[in-house]
Amino acid sequence: MVRNILAVPVERVEQGCSTPAQDLVAVEEPLEIRIAERVVSITMRTPGNDRELAAGFLFTEGIISGTGAIQDIRSHRNSVTVDLLPGIDVDFDRLARNFYTTSSCGVCGKTSLEALTAQGCRRFSQDAPRFEAALIPELPKRVRVAQKVFERTGGLHAAALFDATGELQSLREDVGRHNALDKLIGAEILASRTPLSNRLVLLSGRASFELLQKALMAGVSMLVAVGAPSSLAVEVAQRYNMTLVGFVREGRFNVYSGAWRIA
Repeated sequence: MVRNILAVPVERVEQGCSTPAQDLVAVEEPLEIRIAERVVSITMRTPGNDRELAAGFLFTEGIISGTGAIQDIRSHRNSVTVDLLPGIDVDFDRLARNFYTTSSCGVCGKTSLEALTAQGCRRFSQDAPRFEAALIPELPKRVRVAQKVFERTGGLHAAALFDATGELQSLREDVGRHNALDKLIGAEILASRTPLSNRLVLLSGRASFELLQKALMAGVSMLVAVGAPSSLAVEVAQRYNMTLVGFVREGRFNVYSGAWRIA
């Protein structure tokens, strides 16, 4: 059984008085992602949906092009092993360089943007569906209602997938923002429902370059963040004609790119 919530002892202080109590916290444990016998990533995540996380990670990092490259994927405790079909080559050196770039702010920028083009990302057309402006401020509320682990711990990020009518299609939670999105995208990949150009993705936090990159790889044409976007995230959205919304609050939000997609 997957354990994603843990009870821990605390001292609860209220109005100057301290009493022993218990609190629920989100579990954080390492997950090792392997291609065959080779470790390609170790990430700290909330247990659950590990196969989706691995598939989503490999896809959004440009290592695989979809489930057609996967022969088998299996999980055991804190490890997921992905076996690729014969003939599928992996540039492990490029993979290592990409992780270095992601973790080192000084070598991002232009190099990272060029890498997206090299991975086959294309500019979106204006054929994608429009989304009603009045719908956008309602999306975080719909996500919060569906966040079962967050409701009990208050310690998880969420990534949610909506259709053009605002219907919640899928939701994934994790202590890591990137992991939550990888789980969400991985679930759609394993169900053969990508690309996601006719869907909207909502993030419970801010929108960084890496999250825009992952959404772009999955074909997401509209990304909504409860928090702020970074400058490079805005640049990615503008370059690829993606709609980027941030600072979603009660009755208001900011549109940083692709305002034509909002009716």
